[in-house]
Amino acid sequence: MDFNIEIFGIIAAILTTSGFVPQVYKSWKSKSVEGISLTMFLILFIGIIFWFIYGVLLQSFSIIAANAVSGLLVALLIILRIIYKK
Repeated sequence: MDFNIEIFGIIAAILTTSGFVPQVYKSWKSKSVEGISLTMFLILFIGIIFWFIYGVLLQSFSIIAANAVSGLLVALLIILRIIYKK
């Protein structure tokens, strides 16, 4: 894959993946998951798995990396949602 094109994917991956970090941090520190929809995050997690597989099939580093990290962050939010649910 052309590196000049892949750099756009890397920048997009960094920006979209880092968007989950504040929510994970806030949920972990406050032990509050109020307002987090378990259904939405489960559907999102399944979508991320498919994006990861798609990236592997295309051999696209940016798609693979973004979805590997996003998948871990979303999985952590799902776990926190289950643990801290009131």
